[in-house]
Amino acid sequence: MGDAEAQAVANTIHSGWVAQGPRVSEFEKKFAEYIGVNEAIAVSSCTAGLHLALHVHGIGPGDEVIVPSFSFIATTNSVIYTGASPVFADVDEVTGNLDVPELDRVLGPQTKAVMVVHQAGVPAELNQIRAWCKARDLLLIEDAACAIGSRYESSLIGSDSHLAVFSFHPRKLLTTGEGGMMVTDSSEIATRLRQLREHGMSVSAADRHASGGTTVEAYLETGFNYRMTDMQAAVGLVQLEKIDRIVRRRRELAETYHRLLDDLDAVRAVTDPTCGATNYQSFWVELQDDMVDRGHVMSFMAERGISTRRGIMAAHLESACSQFASKPLPVTEHLTRRTMILPLYHQMTSDDQVHVIQALSDALTEQLWPKS
Repeated sequence: MGDAEAQAVANTIHSGWVAQGPRVSEFEKKFAEYIGVNEAIAVSSCTAGLHLALHVHGIGPGDEVIVPSFSFIATTNSVIYTGASPVFADVDEVTGNLDVPELDRVLGPQTKAVMVVHQAGVPAELNQIRAWCKARDLLLIEDAACAIGSRYESSLIGSDSHLAVFSFHPRKLLTTGEGGMMVTDSSEIATRLRQLREHGMSVSAADRHASGGTTVEAYLETGFNYRMTDMQAAVGLVQLEKIDRIVRRRRELAETYHRLLDDLDAVRAVTDPTCGATNYQSFWVELQDDMVDRGHVMSFMAERGISTRRGIMAAHLESACSQFASKPLPVTEHLTRRTMILPLYHQMTSDDQVHVIQALSDALTEQLWPKS
């Protein structure tokens, strides 16, 4: 973020309209144009959007939704909010994403939907999963929280989706502080989603005030308070203008990391899948030698002034989700134990990246080949 975002927020405050209003509408329009869809619906978070995506299709108690455990817990929580049960599936060991063989393994008579995650921006194999869901008349929702600017084949994630939901949390490539965006080509679904995000109102507060008359709203069904503010949308509009160069920069940084990691046989780095191109929302690596203690590596690097994070979590191992964890997920459990996320930010220099990889190499050397 920079001065342009700060000025956009200031202009919004001076306009006198800070709640969901004209800037949200403009952000929706321009986001839809960027992705290449008919409709974009702004919400307060990606989690809220995932919840609405399930709710609008009638997913509820007694239903089951297949989700990857290898994802931030919001993916699972959105299913639980509806009263449905998440069914945890394992993931591909290379991409960290759902695949069809695993969907076959966990499919049950109560399965009504699949929530596929483009984990850390890595595109999932959509054509195969779409065909699998269509053959079984199952709803497919895309958790594209991390995937703005990522591509499946030659198309942006979300462009060919029934419903995909993006996140604008600060760790994402486009941020509004908090917030999310749903995209769809269905005008009918979009209309209902806009009502549901605003307590089920028949006409939005912004449209009611803009009419200049005495329009009285009706409440058509029980809805939610999942609105985005115009202040957030003002930031999003500025950020959206930068998104292509942001993605290019992330991919340049990732290319440098890959080159620097070529000689580290004990480390495997995330990379583009065969089906598309990732935005490198996060750059995660797998520590492949079981003798390496990840915690020690992270502490060693912290002592060198380098902040790292543990790899992507496994929701089924968390206490909040234990009631839904019925089967072991060996790939997920391996990846969540053995992966870590390296620093990646736009101001990073080549020297910074050399420093990171040198520290990682030194940490591995200390454990694998300690001095006698």
